[in-house]
Amino acid sequence: MELLIKNARIIDVTQDFHGDIYIKDGIINEVGKSITKDNVQILDCEGKIVMPAFIDTHAHFRDPGLTWKEDIETGSKAALKGGYTGVCLMANTRPICSSKETLEFVRNRSKELNLIEVHQCLSITKNFDGITLDHLKDLEDDKEIKAISDDGVGVANSNTMLEAMKIAKKNNWVIMSHAESPEFSKVDMRIAENMMTLRDIELAKLSGARLHMCHVSTEEAVKYIIEGKMSGANITMEITPHHIGLTRDINDYRVNPPIREKEDVEAIIKAIKLGMVDTIGTDHAPHTAEEKKNGSPGMVGLETAFSICYTKLVKDNNVSLNKLSELMSYNSAKLLGMNKGKISVGADGDLVVIDTENKIKINPEEFESKGKNTPFVGMEFYGQVLTTIKGGEIKFNSVNK
Repeated sequence: MELLIKNARIIDVTQDFHGDIYIKDGIINEVGKSITKDNVQILDCEGKIVMPAFIDTHAHFRDPGLTWKEDIETGSKAALKGGYTGVCLMANTRPICSSKETLEFVRNRSKELNLIEVHQCLSITKNFDGITLDHLKDLEDDKEIKAISDDGVGVANSNTMLEAMKIAKKNNWVIMSHAESPEFSKVDMRIAENMMTLRDIELAKLSGARLHMCHVSTEEAVKYIIEGKMSGANITMEITPHHIGLTRDINDYRVNPPIREKEDVEAIIKAIKLGMVDTIGTDHAPHTAEEKKNGSPGMVGLETAFSICYTKLVKDNNVSLNKLSELMSYNSAKLLGMNKGKISVGADGDLVVIDTENKIKINPEEFESKGKNTPFVGMEFYGQVLTTIKGGEIKFNSVNK
């Protein structure tokens, strides 16, 4: 399979120029100007931007066991529509992903579908019991594991988290923290996030583990993580589109961590400009309308992420497209050990074609996801994903939708 992309504005973490990209056998083979090839598929991108496809460090596909909310197929199609060809899935499935069997189910189903690349998180504690780590030791020989997380509940016991970090360090796994101290959850969700953030930073310093702080949302947590980074801790910081796209005074949609104040959004954007934020994770969390009515926290995000981030960061706050590509592609791929996230010879031929001039209106009825739960319904943002390419194969094309 061969694909030649012509006349594009090519942007990644280090580049911004007009040229062509030639993909052969799923891998980028040439990048330059005036590339010509015979008998290949040609995609003319005159007037359009081509970037590395996005990688989501944080998503929930609800499969196995909760497939009325989402499944691997619908989640993957939502990812492609949003410009994503890689995702890291959280472990709060049913059963919770604490076993080789559940890991293999997700891996085999995603390979069978052949839509996107999926990394499935293993739970930190067995069945999210907050204590048991035996399954981590049992699965140390599994070379496909990239990350472990109890996202959704977090690990309350500090000694358990420290022991988990030691195991993660030994196996070069990323330990993803849902920062929420349960003793404060019903008192003050800001304190709940801040206290757990401080604890996990200190444990990361002690253990030397690779700590990824998920969905960071408060000004204080941002400050603590920056201080931790400056002191030499191996920490990456993830933020979400909704924590830069909303403030509590505008829309207090139920999500965990909650929508925050204007000052928190400003702190996140300042940290991005300082180079202290590492990835943007959607925290794509599908629920039915009835579940949302009954208080389930979370929103879908894969299909709206780029437009929100482009509008709020690039258009409104002068963040460069190179930086946005770093946050949505390069750093995420590096964190998860994927051969993606940059437009260079030898990288996977995973690309996204974008029209940044086009304004879109968010309509959840058009989502590929089963989840329609979004607070952005009816809002308008710049930046439309036109085409998503994985391994040189066009997997999504808005013209054909």
